[in-house]
Amino acid sequence: MILGAYLFGSISSAVLICRLFGLDDPRHRGSGNPGATNVYRLGGPIPAGLTLLFDVLKGMIPVWAGYLLGLPPLVLGFVAIAACLGHIYPLYFQFRGGKAVATALGAMFPVAFEMALMLIVTWIIVFWVSRVSSLAALITVGLAPLYAFLVKPQYTWPAIMLAALIIWRHRTNIIRLWQGKETDFR
Repeated sequence: MILGAYLFGSISSAVLICRLFGLDDPRHRGSGNPGATNVYRLGGPIPAGLTLLFDVLKGMIPVWAGYLLGLPPLVLGFVAIAACLGHIYPLYFQFRGGKAVATALGAMFPVAFEMALMLIVTWIIVFWVSRVSSLAALITVGLAPLYAFLVKPQYTWPAIMLAALIIWRHRTNIIRLWQGKETDFR
């Protein structure tokens, strides 16, 4: 399950959708990040929405399969991390991937639908107030372990593991936020 999740996560939705829509490779344009936010900047809402959907499914499908097979919470956490690592370091795309926020969110749906909704609402509120996607992502994943503890405590450790991975992946964004140089959507 862990290997399968990594291989499935390695399918770069952003790169493939940009090719399908005749857009520039998101790894070489805009922010250089192959994720929905950069695809939005390159091609607008339809390619970005498709990228977001497929990135969510990359986390959701492997975790759902593991959940249905009865894997314990900690192992499901490793399956989710493997899908995210596939997104971050995709085998099929020269190991140059995205930040895995949507993939991590997708991994939450099968085990705690209520928590996933709380995460979505948090991201929307923070983004609406700040207009900064990375800030919304960081605050949202920072709250994920608390939400897990409140909704399904047995998934607190997997949520901590995922949050640590996503925060580490955003380290350059954190520096730009600290310096007041992070790009917004105003």
